[in-house]
Amino acid sequence: MNEEIIKMENSPADFESIKHVDENGREYWCARELQKILGYKEWRYFAIVIEKAQIACSQSNNNINSNFGVNTKIVNTGVSTKTIIDYKLSRYACYLIVQNANPKYEAVAFGQTYFAVQTRKQEINEKEYSKLTEDEKRFYQRNLTRKGNYSLNIAARNAGVKNFDQFHNAGYRELYNGETADDIAKRKGLRYREDILDNMGSEELAANLFRISQTESKLKRDNIKTENDANEAHYIVGKNIRDVIEKNGGTMPEDLPTPKKSLKELEKEKKNKLIENIKII
Repeated sequence: MNEEIIKMENSPADFESIKHVDENGREYWCARELQKILGYKEWRYFAIVIEKAQIACSQSNNNINSNFGVNTKIVNTGVSTKTIIDYKLSRYACYLIVQNANPKYEAVAFGQTYFAVQTRKQEINEKEYSKLTEDEKRFYQRNLTRKGNYSLNIAARNAGVKNFDQFHNAGYRELYNGETADDIAKRKGLRYREDILDNMGSEELAANLFRISQTESKLKRDNIKTENDANEAHYIVGKNIRDVIEKNGGTMPEDLPTPKKSLKELEKEKKNKLIENIKII
């Protein structure tokens, strides 16, 4: 059983690695690539799963064509060429496919968790957000901070940053009244190298998301090109956000409670529950 779980832990990276982005910035997956990841050796069997997913899509009043875009390809067989059918799948289409796939395949179980969570993390409006549980809000905000930090690191590198620990701590120190990332981790009682963002509530994550997005904007807007100036910019943004929280009578980030369970622990619990449910089926 342990060996099986270890194998399955690589699946989320596999699903992410075959994701494509078109010229309009929309993400999609190719059905032929997804077929291989899910463990289907023959297209004819996987095509049956796609048909079931399309029926489910239609029954839920979603447009089949916008989620399952037909994408024919010409392949070389060695002696001749032939045309094969492929699909450009939306995240929702992938979600429906893994829900209708054979759960005996290892990757299918993980695909069900991955696409269910990721589909939920799509852009939601304020009304929908307010209906989420605290843990759902945490997952949503954490996804945004992860994307935000990726963009911020690119902007920081373009601004001349080489010591990224120093750069990020410049923002943390001003937002957290002098605390570095290590200080925050120690105060929260985290293990070595445990992610502090995975151990924040939704309000604390929102404050850090604001810090991240505003710092990236400042680096680009001010056309910053030196490491010292980049660190100073992060320092200023962190201080300004702290001042706003204080003026509005909000709770300082360092005084916000640490959730009892990290997001990784919650993900692991969901994963184990899904595996147990599949066993029962």
